[in-house]
Amino acid sequence: MSGKRRIFEEVSGVGTGPKPAPQGGMIDAGRRGARGAIRLWLMGLFALVVVMIAVGGLTRLTDSGLSITEWKPVTGALPPMSEAHWQEEFDRYRAIPQYELLNKGMSLAEFKAIYWWEWGHRQLGRVIGLVWALGFFGFLLARQIPKGWTGRLLALGAFGGAQGAIGWWMVSSGLTGDMVAVASYRLATHLGLAFVILGLIAWYVFLLGREERDLMQARRAREARLFGLSTGLMHFAFLQILLGALVAGIDAGRTFTDWPLMAGGVLPPGMMELQPWWRNFFENPGMVQFIHRMSGYLLLAFAVVVWLRGRASAHAATRGAFNAALAVFLLQVVLGIMTVLYIAPWPLAIAHQVVAVLLWVLILRARFLSLYPRAGSIRGV
Repeated sequence: MSGKRRIFEEVSGVGTGPKPAPQGGMIDAGRRGARGAIRLWLMGLFALVVVMIAVGGLTRLTDSGLSITEWKPVTGALPPMSEAHWQEEFDRYRAIPQYELLNKGMSLAEFKAIYWWEWGHRQLGRVIGLVWALGFFGFLLARQIPKGWTGRLLALGAFGGAQGAIGWWMVSSGLTGDMVAVASYRLATHLGLAFVILGLIAWYVFLLGREERDLMQARRAREARLFGLSTGLMHFAFLQILLGALVAGIDAGRTFTDWPLMAGGVLPPGMMELQPWWRNFFENPGMVQFIHRMSGYLLLAFAVVVWLRGRASAHAATRGAFNAALAVFLLQVVLGIMTVLYIAPWPLAIAHQVVAVLLWVLILRARFLSLYPRAGSIRGV
Protein backbone atom coordinates (compact mmCIF):
# COMPACT_ATOMS: atom_id res chain seq x y z
CA MET A 1 0.00 0.00 0.00
CA SER A 2 1.54 3.23 -1.07
CA GLY A 3 1.99 6.05 1.37
CA LYS A 4 0.88 9.61 1.00
CA ARG A 5 2.85 11.76 -1.44
CA ARG A 6 4.22 15.14 -0.60
CA ILE A 7 2.95 18.04 -2.67
CA PHE A 8 6.39 18.64 -4.24
CA GLU A 9 7.13 14.98 -4.86
CA GLU A 10 7.90 14.22 -8.48
CA VAL A 11 5.43 11.90 -10.15
CA SER A 12 7.17 8.65 -11.04
CA GLY A 13 8.40 8.52 -14.58
CA VAL A 14 7.75 12.19 -15.39
CA GLY A 15 10.87 14.06 -16.29
CA THR A 16 13.09 11.00 -16.02
CA GLY A 17 12.88 9.81 -19.63
CA PRO A 18 13.82 11.56 -22.88
CA LYS A 19 11.65 14.57 -23.67
CA PRO A 20 9.67 14.46 -26.92
CA ALA A 21 10.99 16.70 -29.69
CA PRO A 22 8.94 19.87 -30.37
CA GLN A 23 6.49 19.47 -33.23
CA GLY A 24 6.96 21.95 -36.04
CA GLY A 25 4.57 23.11 -38.71
CA MET A 26 1.68 23.77 -36.32
CA ILE A 27 0.71 26.87 -38.29
CA ASP A 28 0.19 24.74 -41.40
CA ALA A 29 -1.57 21.90 -39.58
CA GLY A 30 -5.09 21.50 -40.88
CA ARG A 31 -4.59 24.35 -43.37
CA ARG A 32 -2.41 23.00 -46.08
CA GLY A 33 -4.85 21.09 -48.26
CA ALA A 34 -3.77 20.42 -51.83
CA ARG A 35 -1.86 23.71 -52.17
CA GLY A 36 0.37 22.48 -54.97
CA ALA A 37 -2.47 20.99 -57.02
CA ILE A 38 -4.67 24.05 -56.55
CA ARG A 39 -1.77 26.26 -57.59
CA LEU A 40 -1.33 24.28 -60.82
CA TRP A 41 -5.08 24.49 -61.48
CA LEU A 42 -4.96 28.27 -60.99
CA MET A 43 -1.99 28.51 -63.35
CA GLY A 44 -4.06 26.73 -65.98
CA LEU A 45 -6.93 29.17 -65.42
CA PHE A 46 -4.47 32.04 -65.66
CA ALA A 47 -3.19 30.84 -69.04
CA LEU A 48 -6.75 30.44 -70.32
CA VAL A 49 -7.69 33.97 -69.24
CA VAL A 50 -4.62 35.39 -71.00
CA VAL A 51 -5.62 33.58 -74.19
CA MET A 52 -9.17 34.86 -73.69
CA ILE A 53 -7.91 38.46 -73.51
CA ALA A 54 -5.84 37.99 -76.68
CA VAL A 55 -8.72 36.37 -78.57
CA GLY A 56 -11.03 39.14 -77.37
CA GLY A 57 -8.60 41.71 -78.78
CA LEU A 58 -8.50 39.93 -82.14
CA THR A 59 -12.28 39.70 -82.14
CA ARG A 60 -12.45 43.47 -81.72
CA LEU A 61 -9.74 44.18 -84.32
CA THR A 62 -11.55 42.03 -86.90
CA ASP A 63 -14.90 43.72 -86.13
CA SER A 64 -16.33 40.30 -85.24
CA GLY A 65 -17.83 41.06 -81.85
CA LEU A 66 -21.36 41.76 -83.10
CA SER A 67 -21.63 38.76 -85.43
CA ILE A 68 -23.63 36.74 -82.85
CA THR A 69 -26.68 38.79 -81.92
CA GLU A 70 -28.11 36.56 -79.18
CA TRP A 71 -26.90 35.43 -75.78
CA LYS A 72 -27.46 31.72 -75.24
CA PRO A 73 -25.04 30.58 -72.52
CA VAL A 74 -25.93 26.89 -72.94
CA THR A 75 -27.43 26.25 -76.38
CA GLY A 76 -25.11 28.79 -77.97
CA ALA A 77 -22.20 26.43 -77.43
CA LEU A 78 -23.14 24.71 -80.69
CA PRO A 79 -22.42 26.61 -83.93
CA PRO A 80 -24.84 26.47 -86.90
CA MET A 81 -24.98 22.87 -88.11
CA SER A 82 -26.57 23.35 -91.53
CA GLU A 83 -26.74 25.92 -94.31
CA ALA A 84 -30.25 26.83 -93.20
CA HIS A 85 -29.02 27.59 -89.69
CA TRP A 86 -26.13 29.61 -91.10
CA GLN A 87 -28.57 31.64 -93.15
CA GLU A 88 -30.68 32.32 -90.05
CA GLU A 89 -27.65 33.63 -88.19
CA PHE A 90 -26.68 35.76 -91.17
CA ASP A 91 -30.19 37.20 -91.41
CA ARG A 92 -30.04 38.23 -87.75
CA TYR A 93 -26.71 39.95 -88.37
CA ARG A 94 -28.07 41.77 -91.41
CA ALA A 95 -30.75 43.30 -89.21
CA ILE A 96 -28.27 45.24 -87.02
CA PRO A 97 -26.73 48.65 -87.77
CA GLN A 98 -23.17 47.33 -88.23
CA TYR A 99 -24.20 45.41 -91.34
CA GLU A 100 -26.15 48.31 -92.80
CA LEU A 101 -23.53 50.97 -92.06
CA LEU A 102 -20.29 49.02 -92.37
CA ASN A 103 -20.66 45.63 -94.05
CA LYS A 104 -23.60 45.97 -96.44
CA GLY A 105 -23.24 43.46 -99.25
CA MET A 106 -21.17 41.02 -97.17
CA SER A 107 -21.37 37.43 -98.41
CA LEU A 108 -22.26 34.45 -96.26
CA ALA A 109 -18.67 33.21 -96.50
CA GLU A 110 -17.38 36.55 -95.20
CA PHE A 111 -19.92 36.45 -92.39
CA LYS A 112 -18.71 32.99 -91.36
CA ALA A 113 -15.17 34.36 -90.97
CA ILE A 114 -16.22 36.93 -88.38
CA TYR A 115 -18.74 34.56 -86.78
CA TRP A 116 -16.04 32.03 -85.93
CA TRP A 117 -13.98 34.66 -84.09
CA GLU A 118 -16.87 35.64 -81.83
CA TRP A 119 -18.00 32.03 -81.39
CA GLY A 120 -14.45 31.04 -80.43
CA HIS A 121 -14.28 33.89 -77.93
CA ARG A 122 -17.52 32.83 -76.27
CA GLN A 123 -16.57 29.16 -76.39
CA LEU A 124 -13.32 29.91 -74.63
CA GLY A 125 -15.32 31.63 -71.90
CA ARG A 126 -17.36 28.45 -71.47
CA VAL A 127 -14.17 26.38 -71.28
CA ILE A 128 -12.82 28.66 -68.55
CA GLY A 129 -16.07 28.31 -66.61
CA LEU A 130 -15.95 24.53 -66.95
CA VAL A 131 -12.31 24.32 -65.85
CA TRP A 132 -13.09 26.47 -62.82
CA ALA A 133 -16.17 24.42 -61.88
CA LEU A 134 -14.43 21.05 -62.25
CA GLY A 135 -11.47 22.22 -60.21
CA PHE A 136 -13.37 24.03 -57.48
CA PHE A 137 -16.02 21.39 -56.84
CA GLY A 138 -13.46 18.59 -57.21
CA PHE A 139 -11.23 20.06 -54.52
CA LEU A 140 -14.26 20.95 -52.40
CA LEU A 141 -15.70 17.43 -52.45
CA ALA A 142 -12.28 15.95 -51.76
CA ARG A 143 -11.90 18.39 -48.84
CA GLN A 144 -8.56 19.50 -50.18
CA ILE A 145 -9.12 23.25 -50.16
CA PRO A 146 -6.85 24.90 -47.57
CA LYS A 147 -8.51 26.59 -44.64
CA GLY A 148 -9.66 30.10 -45.54
CA TRP A 149 -9.47 29.54 -49.30
CA THR A 150 -12.98 28.37 -50.18
CA GLY A 151 -14.40 31.89 -50.36
CA ARG A 152 -11.48 33.14 -52.45
CA LEU A 153 -11.78 30.38 -55.02
CA LEU A 154 -15.58 30.69 -55.11
CA ALA A 155 -15.22 34.43 -55.77
CA LEU A 156 -13.22 33.66 -58.92
CA GLY A 157 -16.19 31.70 -60.26
CA ALA A 158 -18.59 34.51 -59.34
CA PHE A 159 -16.42 37.06 -61.13
CA GLY A 160 -16.27 34.77 -64.15
CA GLY A 161 -20.06 34.51 -64.26
CA ALA A 162 -20.35 38.29 -63.96
CA GLN A 163 -17.86 38.64 -66.80
CA GLY A 164 -20.11 36.63 -69.09
CA ALA A 165 -23.09 38.84 -68.27
CA ILE A 166 -21.02 42.01 -68.75
CA GLY A 167 -19.82 40.62 -72.08
CA TRP A 168 -23.40 40.40 -73.30
CA TRP A 169 -24.18 43.84 -71.84
CA MET A 170 -21.25 45.10 -73.93
CA VAL A 171 -22.35 43.35 -77.13
CA SER A 172 -25.97 44.48 -76.77
CA SER A 173 -24.84 48.12 -76.87
CA GLY A 174 -23.85 47.69 -80.51
CA LEU A 175 -27.05 46.08 -81.76
CA THR A 176 -29.30 49.14 -81.91
CA GLY A 177 -29.28 52.78 -82.96
CA ASP A 178 -26.44 53.91 -85.21
CA MET A 179 -23.75 51.82 -83.52
CA VAL A 180 -21.19 49.93 -85.62
CA ALA A 181 -19.25 48.77 -82.55
CA VAL A 182 -19.82 48.24 -78.86
CA ALA A 183 -19.89 51.17 -76.43
CA SER A 184 -16.31 51.99 -75.40
CA TYR A 185 -17.09 52.36 -71.69
CA ARG A 186 -18.70 48.92 -71.68
CA LEU A 187 -15.63 47.50 -73.40
CA ALA A 188 -13.49 49.13 -70.69
CA THR A 189 -15.67 47.54 -68.00
CA HIS A 190 -15.35 44.14 -69.66
CA LEU A 191 -11.56 44.36 -70.04
CA GLY A 192 -11.15 45.85 -66.58
CA LEU A 193 -12.91 42.92 -64.93
CA ALA A 194 -10.74 40.51 -66.95
CA PHE A 195 -7.64 42.15 -65.47
CA VAL A 196 -9.15 42.01 -61.97
CA ILE A 197 -9.72 38.27 -62.39
CA LEU A 198 -6.23 37.84 -63.80
CA GLY A 199 -4.73 39.81 -60.91
CA LEU A 200 -6.57 37.77 -58.28
CA ILE A 201 -5.44 34.50 -59.86
CA ALA A 202 -1.82 35.71 -59.98
CA TRP A 203 -1.94 36.84 -56.35
CA TYR A 204 -3.36 33.49 -55.26
CA VAL A 205 -0.64 31.67 -57.20
CA PHE A 206 1.98 33.75 -55.38
CA LEU A 207 0.41 32.99 -52.00
CA LEU A 208 0.08 29.26 -52.63
CA GLY A 209 3.70 29.09 -53.73
CA ARG A 210 4.80 29.52 -50.11
CA GLU A 211 3.70 27.89 -46.87
CA GLU A 212 1.59 29.77 -44.31
CA ARG A 213 4.39 29.83 -41.75
CA ASP A 214 6.76 31.28 -44.35
CA LEU A 215 4.28 34.01 -45.26
CA MET A 216 3.68 34.91 -41.61
CA GLN A 217 7.38 35.16 -40.94
CA ALA A 218 8.04 37.11 -44.15
CA ARG A 219 5.32 39.62 -43.37
CA ARG A 220 7.22 40.71 -40.27
CA ALA A 221 9.98 41.94 -42.59
CA ARG A 222 7.61 43.71 -45.00
CA GLU A 223 8.67 47.03 -46.50
CA ALA A 224 5.60 49.12 -45.76
CA ARG A 225 6.56 52.21 -47.75
CA LEU A 226 7.53 50.19 -50.82
CA PHE A 227 4.32 48.19 -50.54
CA GLY A 228 2.31 51.42 -50.46
CA LEU A 229 4.10 52.78 -53.52
CA SER A 230 3.65 49.55 -55.46
CA THR A 231 -0.03 49.51 -54.52
CA GLY A 232 -0.34 53.01 -55.97
CA LEU A 233 1.49 51.86 -59.10
CA MET A 234 -0.91 48.93 -59.43
CA HIS A 235 -3.95 51.21 -59.25
CA PHE A 236 -2.44 53.72 -61.69
CA ALA A 237 -1.58 50.93 -64.15
CA PHE A 238 -5.15 49.62 -63.91
CA LEU A 239 -6.47 53.09 -64.75
CA GLN A 240 -4.19 53.19 -67.79
CA ILE A 241 -5.53 49.81 -68.91
CA LEU A 242 -9.07 51.18 -68.74
CA LEU A 243 -8.04 54.27 -70.72
CA GLY A 244 -6.44 51.99 -73.31
CA ALA A 245 -9.73 50.13 -73.64
CA LEU A 246 -11.49 53.44 -74.32
CA VAL A 247 -8.93 54.16 -77.05
CA ALA A 248 -9.45 50.71 -78.58
CA GLY A 249 -13.24 50.96 -78.34
CA ILE A 250 -13.43 53.90 -80.74
CA ASP A 251 -10.26 53.13 -82.77
CA ALA A 252 -8.74 56.34 -81.47
CA GLY A 253 -5.27 54.89 -81.99
CA ARG A 254 -5.82 55.07 -85.75
CA THR A 255 -6.98 58.68 -85.76
CA PHE A 256 -3.86 60.61 -84.72
CA THR A 257 -0.81 58.73 -85.94
CA ASP A 258 2.07 61.10 -85.22
CA TRP A 259 4.20 61.26 -82.09
CA PRO A 260 5.04 63.06 -79.83
CA LEU A 261 2.67 65.66 -81.31
CA MET A 262 -0.94 65.06 -82.31
CA ALA A 263 -1.87 66.38 -85.77
CA GLY A 264 1.22 68.59 -85.54
CA GLY A 265 0.30 70.18 -82.21
CA VAL A 266 0.48 69.51 -78.51
CA LEU A 267 -3.32 69.43 -78.28
CA PRO A 268 -5.36 67.61 -80.92
CA PRO A 269 -7.96 69.65 -82.82
CA GLY A 270 -11.63 69.41 -81.86
CA MET A 271 -11.04 68.08 -78.36
CA MET A 272 -14.39 69.38 -77.07
CA GLU A 273 -16.51 69.42 -80.19
CA LEU A 274 -19.11 66.86 -79.06
CA GLN A 275 -22.21 67.81 -77.10
CA PRO A 276 -22.94 67.32 -74.29
CA TRP A 277 -19.35 67.99 -73.20
CA TRP A 278 -18.89 64.76 -71.22
CA ARG A 279 -19.20 62.65 -74.39
CA ASN A 280 -15.77 63.88 -75.48
CA PHE A 281 -14.12 61.84 -72.72
CA PHE A 282 -15.60 58.61 -74.13
CA GLU A 283 -16.32 59.23 -77.82
CA ASN A 284 -13.94 61.93 -79.08
CA PRO A 285 -10.85 60.17 -80.57
CA GLY A 286 -8.59 63.17 -80.03
CA MET A 287 -9.56 63.67 -76.40
CA VAL A 288 -9.46 59.96 -75.55
CA GLN A 289 -6.04 59.39 -77.12
CA PHE A 290 -4.67 62.61 -75.58
CA ILE A 291 -5.74 61.48 -72.09
CA HIS A 292 -4.22 58.03 -72.67
CA ARG A 293 -0.92 59.59 -73.76
CA MET A 294 -0.72 62.06 -70.86
CA SER A 295 -1.64 59.36 -68.37
CA GLY A 296 1.07 57.15 -69.85
CA TYR A 297 3.73 59.84 -69.36
CA LEU A 298 2.67 60.37 -65.74
CA LEU A 299 2.59 56.63 -65.14
CA LEU A 300 6.09 56.25 -66.55
CA ALA A 301 7.39 58.98 -64.23
CA PHE A 302 5.72 57.36 -61.23
CA ALA A 303 7.04 53.94 -62.24
CA VAL A 304 10.60 55.30 -62.23
CA VAL A 305 10.06 56.77 -58.75
CA VAL A 306 8.77 53.43 -57.47
CA TRP A 307 11.64 51.60 -59.16
CA LEU A 308 14.20 53.87 -57.49
CA ARG A 309 12.65 53.01 -54.14
CA GLY A 310 12.47 49.33 -55.06
CA ARG A 311 16.12 49.07 -56.10
CA ALA A 312 17.07 50.25 -52.60
CA SER A 313 15.32 47.24 -51.05
CA ALA A 314 17.41 45.04 -48.76
CA HIS A 315 16.08 41.92 -50.53
CA ALA A 316 17.55 40.72 -53.82
CA ALA A 317 14.32 39.10 -55.04
CA THR A 318 12.39 42.31 -54.42
CA ARG A 319 14.97 44.39 -56.29
CA GLY A 320 14.84 41.95 -59.18
CA ALA A 321 11.05 42.14 -59.29
CA PHE A 322 11.07 45.93 -59.60
CA ASN A 323 13.83 45.80 -62.22
CA ALA A 324 11.75 43.38 -64.30
CA ALA A 325 8.62 45.53 -63.97
CA LEU A 326 10.42 48.67 -65.16
CA ALA A 327 12.06 46.85 -68.10
CA VAL A 328 8.71 45.57 -69.35
CA PHE A 329 7.15 48.97 -68.72
CA LEU A 330 9.70 50.56 -71.07
CA LEU A 331 8.95 47.87 -73.66
CA GLN A 332 5.25 48.67 -73.34
CA VAL A 333 5.89 52.37 -73.93
CA VAL A 334 7.83 51.57 -77.11
CA LEU A 335 5.08 49.24 -78.32
CA GLY A 336 2.47 51.93 -77.66
CA ILE A 337 4.37 54.50 -79.70
CA MET A 338 4.92 52.03 -82.56
CA THR A 339 1.23 51.06 -82.52
CA VAL A 340 0.32 54.72 -83.06
CA LEU A 341 2.97 55.39 -85.71
CA TYR A 342 2.06 52.30 -87.74
CA ILE A 343 -1.71 52.93 -87.42
CA ALA A 344 -2.44 50.04 -85.07
CA PRO A 345 -1.84 46.93 -87.22
CA TRP A 346 -3.22 43.89 -85.46
CA PRO A 347 0.17 42.25 -84.61
CA LEU A 348 1.36 45.39 -82.83
CA ALA A 349 -2.02 46.02 -81.20
CA ILE A 350 -2.17 42.48 -79.80
CA ALA A 351 1.46 42.63 -78.68
CA HIS A 352 0.65 45.87 -76.84
CA GLN A 353 -2.29 44.16 -75.13
CA VAL A 354 -0.39 40.97 -74.20
CA VAL A 355 2.57 42.92 -72.82
CA ALA A 356 0.06 44.88 -70.71
CA VAL A 357 -0.89 41.53 -69.14
CA LEU A 358 2.77 40.71 -68.48
CA LEU A 359 3.39 44.16 -66.97
CA TRP A 360 0.29 43.83 -64.77
CA VAL A 361 1.53 40.54 -63.34
CA LEU A 362 5.06 41.85 -62.79
CA ILE A 363 3.72 44.86 -60.87
CA LEU A 364 1.67 42.49 -58.72
CA ARG A 365 4.72 40.30 -58.15
CA ALA A 366 6.82 43.29 -57.07
CA ARG A 367 4.02 44.37 -54.73
CA PHE A 368 3.77 40.83 -53.33
CA LEU A 369 7.50 40.67 -52.58
CA SER A 370 7.29 44.05 -50.86
CA LEU A 371 4.72 42.56 -48.52
CA TYR A 372 6.27 39.09 -48.26
CA PRO A 373 10.01 39.45 -48.91
CA ARG A 374 11.92 36.23 -49.47
CA ALA A 375 14.05 35.16 -46.51
CA GLY A 376 17.74 34.72 -47.12
CA SER A 377 17.92 37.39 -49.80
CA ILE A 378 18.97 40.28 -47.57
CA ARG A 379 21.76 42.43 -49.04
CA GLY A 380 25.17 41.41 -47.78
CA VAL A 381 24.08 38.13 -46.20
